[in-house]
Amino acid sequence: MKDFEIIDESNYTIITILSDKLDLHIAPLLKTELVIISGTTDKNIILDISNCRYCDSAGLAIMLSGNRLCKKNKTTFVVTGLNDLVKKLFHVSQLEPVIKIADSIEDAINIIENDI
Repeated sequence: MKDFEIIDESNYTIITILSDKLDLHIAPLLKTELVIISGTTDKNIILDISNCRYCDSAGLAIMLSGNRLCKKNKTTFVVTGLNDLVKKLFHVSQLEPVIKIADSIEDAINIIENDI
């Protein structure tokens, strides 16, 4: 089974995590995809983690990497689909002011459109 799927739109790329965990198992391949997307395009990235029930430090590191890669390219990185556990992890890790968070993919698209 694939751990994530990628949907390429004209102005953004949506990466949807299909696994119920965003952890060390997924992190290396996901980081590779983020590097490829940010290195070969100037697209914004939406990371949809609505299927994830669990996120560890490797998952947080991936989100920080995606955010950093997009900032370097002057694009926007948005995470959507955070459950209560991941929201709490973001709060404790003080990532709320660092990484843009949206309640839905539609909200993430609006954030990107307002940043352009």
